[in-house]
Amino acid sequence: MSQSTEPPQQSAPRPGRRDVSDLFSGGGRLTAIPRKTARREQLLVHLAETLFTVERTYTEPEVNDALRTVHEDCSALRRYLITSGLLTRTRDGRSYQRSTTTR
Repeated sequence: MSQSTEPPQQSAPRPGRRDVSDLFSGGGRLTAIPRKTARREQLLVHLAETLFTVERTYTEPEVNDALRTVHEDCSALRRYLITSGLLTRTRDGRSYQRSTTTR
C-alpha cells in the first residue's frame, strides 16, 4: 500500500467569512484585539461560536474565564461581545447568553 504525498485537507472557512487564524499565535492566544471594526467583528463572531453555547447561561466569571483562554483583556472582549449583540446579559449583569442570531 502506498502512502499519499498530498498535504492534508484543511477545512475551508465559511463562505463570506474571512479566516481569523492569523490573529492568533501558535499557542492559540490572540496576539491583539483588532482596531478595525470589521476585522474585530470577525474575531468576535469566531469567539462567540467557539467559546459559548447558544442554549447555556453563563455567569460573568465563566465568561471571563472563557475569554481569558485567548486574551488577558477579558473585560474588553466581553464588552465588545455585548455591544455587538453576540452575547446578551441580564440587567443585573449576573448571567450571560450567546445570542441566537447568526451573522
